[in-house]
Amino acid sequence: MATIFPKWLNMVPTLLAMGGGGATMAVVVGTWYWATPDYFEVGYMPTQPGSGFNHQIHAGKLGMDCRYCHTKVEESNEANIPAVATCIGCHAEERLAPAFDPGEKVAFIREAYAKDSSVEWRRVHKLPDYVRNFPHAAHINAGVSCYSCHGQITAMPVVFQAEGLGMGWCLDCHRGVEKTPEKYLVPPDKVTNLFWVEQHLATVKKGDAQARKLQEQLRESPPQHCGACHY
Repeated sequence: MATIFPKWLNMVPTLLAMGGGGATMAVVVGTWYWATPDYFEVGYMPTQPGSGFNHQIHAGKLGMDCRYCHTKVEESNEANIPAVATCIGCHAEERLAPAFDPGEKVAFIREAYAKDSSVEWRRVHKLPDYVRNFPHAAHINAGVSCYSCHGQITAMPVVFQAEGLGMGWCLDCHRGVEKTPEKYLVPPDKVTNLFWVEQHLATVKKGDAQARKLQEQLRESPPQHCGACHY
């Protein structure tokens, strides 16, 4: 009697299983790569009001310390945004020689100051609502440089997000401080000296005595339990 189904149909279940397995693997790998902060948050660069704030000029060329504007970063969880009064301290028309006056580039600052209003700067770095505010003071005072999270911000005409700030990235740092603190910590008086930090981290050697001393000064190792960051 003639067969109803050809023999090659016996391979169909195997092929379907292989195809399903391959599709599942593709979804897992794709999600692991694309559905993460490292992919969709790194490089985020919102358009800022007016001409924006050029960190490359202020912090890089002029050498302004981060704490001149972010005044509470050593005392507070938040790296506060400066009031317009801080900006106008340098950019008031009567305080600048004509040759150094940016003119129209800072007109929005002067207009805001005249109206006693704020400049609506757009936030670049934002953690999910289920994460506690990043405690800047604790990290700064422990020797974690601004460079570690924000990158070489002194070279950014427009600030962008340099790191994904995902949970795995944070845990890698906390675990790394226990094993090789020299790769993560710098003297607290150097945390805002980003040029120094960049060169230091590029040349640091394992067992750096200064980093070890900093790590030993911490009352406890950086926390890795859920409650440290999540409500």
